[in-house]
Amino acid sequence: MDIIYKRGQATAAEVMEQLPDPPGYSAVRALLRVLEEKGHLRHAQEGPRYVYMPVVARDEAKHSALKRVLQTFFDNSAEEAVAALLDISQEHLSNEELARLERLIRQARKEGR
Repeated sequence: MDIIYKRGQATAAEVMEQLPDPPGYSAVRALLRVLEEKGHLRHAQEGPRYVYMPVVARDEAKHSALKRVLQTFFDNSAEEAVAALLDISQEHLSNEELARLERLIRQARKEGR
């Protein structure tokens, strides 16, 4: 999905070209078909090739995926999820990122979220 979001659309061969250690062509096509069956992709036929496009915008998909992660792993607790993210990435957060997180928390408090 990441490759298709970055490109806007792609054939199975184009997806394979972008993978660092690609499986076989048949496996890539099968995965694209599964993603289409699940409603994440659609395709248009251009000659003998299928060109795959995302069904929903990346931000919408990101939001939906994050909601599922919150439900599945954190009992819908944003606090637990943020704590886990901070624990995982504490050495990778810059001062600017930490400042932005502080601003977002202040804003959420102000808005009564």
